[in-house]
Amino acid sequence: MTDQPTTDDQPVTDGRSTSDDQPAGDNQPATEPPTDDAAARRTVPSRRALLGWGGAGLALGAAAGGGAAAALGNSDATAQPVADSGAAVPFYGAHQAGIATAVQDRLHFAAFDVTTDDRDELIALLKEWTKAAARMTQGHAVGGGAVGGLAEAPPDDTGEALGLKPSRLTLTFGVGPTLFKDKKGKDRFGLAGRRPEALLELPAFPGDNLDAARSGGDLCVQACADDPQVAVHAIRNLARIGMGKVAIRWSQLGFGKTSSTTPDAQTPRNMMGFKDGTRNIAGTDSAALDKHVWVGAKTGPEWLVGGSYLVARRIRMHIETWDRTSLQEQEDVFGRTKGEGAPIGKPRERDEPILKAMLPTAHVRLAHPDSNGGVRILRRGYSFTDGTDGLGRLDAGLFFLAYQRDVRQGFIPVQQKLARNDALNEYIQHVGSALFAVPPGVRGADDWWGRALFT
Repeated sequence: MTDQPTTDDQPVTDGRSTSDDQPAGDNQPATEPPTDDAAARRTVPSRRALLGWGGAGLALGAAAGGGAAAALGNSDATAQPVADSGAAVPFYGAHQAGIATAVQDRLHFAAFDVTTDDRDELIALLKEWTKAAARMTQGHAVGGGAVGGLAEAPPDDTGEALGLKPSRLTLTFGVGPTLFKDKKGKDRFGLAGRRPEALLELPAFPGDNLDAARSGGDLCVQACADDPQVAVHAIRNLARIGMGKVAIRWSQLGFGKTSSTTPDAQTPRNMMGFKDGTRNIAGTDSAALDKHVWVGAKTGPEWLVGGSYLVARRIRMHIETWDRTSLQEQEDVFGRTKGEGAPIGKPRERDEPILKAMLPTAHVRLAHPDSNGGVRILRRGYSFTDGTDGLGRLDAGLFFLAYQRDVRQGFIPVQQKLARNDALNEYIQHVGSALFAVPPGVRGADDWWGRALFT
């Protein structure tokens, strides 16, 4: 529920979906084929899905309870892996896809600096980005495509997704505080008066060791898909389209989702081996989404109604130290058993936790809604492994992504408590941070990302 690798930061009422076969997409109609976590486990993984980035996805899948082996045992010879099934998530709707949508297997997240000071140029770019995003999420090439055009001119599409299916690609767009007024206090686009009060600079939390080069950004795009190449292709094309107007400030690849918006499905595990997101908000729980995730008419500016706020935190895990810690201590740190994922003193994962049975420093006890006035946020983070740090240690951890209607009542107070008291702090460090306002969905072909903000 926070920007820590949580295992149970969600509420007494878990709001589970009533159907394991219905995707939890923001805009997903009832006629779409099953694309949720359960459906993914019923299919045979493709070679690409298994290998992912350097095979990391396979390793985590094995740690998560033999999901790959179970999938390979599917007796239906006609079953296809989700990444090859041709599934496409609708792009248009009241909310942007990629928030309540059933969490995909892979991530490419990018934060951009806007390099132009021309408002009209920026608007033109956002319109072009929106058209490209609408095409790519449906499995189509950008513009005139990667081949067949003038031999003397660069193609409109980079081409590495030719022949690949949509793979449930979603592209989610957000704007950062510096779009409204930059670090020098300049209002480049006449937006300073439209900045929401909740889109503030996140405070410094105890223990933070933030890298400015991995933090902030004027704009962001979250690309999620079941095929890593599809996600990377999307960000690459948006960056190419934006050349001369925007530049990538930082980006992050992610594998192995660490939270699910389909809580009835098998709970994923984080890099510490613990189940994560047992009680995350379900993408089909409209009441919980309205209460905790979507910005309402009374809680935000008009241009943001139906949108949300996104907190992105890069959390480095001290893997080598954690791996030498006893099982008992690991379970005490989280407040859950490592195997079943049950709260301390209970036999099953989804049993209601007895918070007082846990140590006062246990992560679950500190992050639970009952300890935080009922606060809930929707998490859809990913594991990452970015090589080594030059000292023989893995540069690995959690890329935390969480959506909520107001960080001042959600992420900030909970993280302040965790940063002071959580036993997990011995094994993690926050090294990157950003906050974005995520506008509502694109309503049709004449609409575009951020239109209400600029008009």
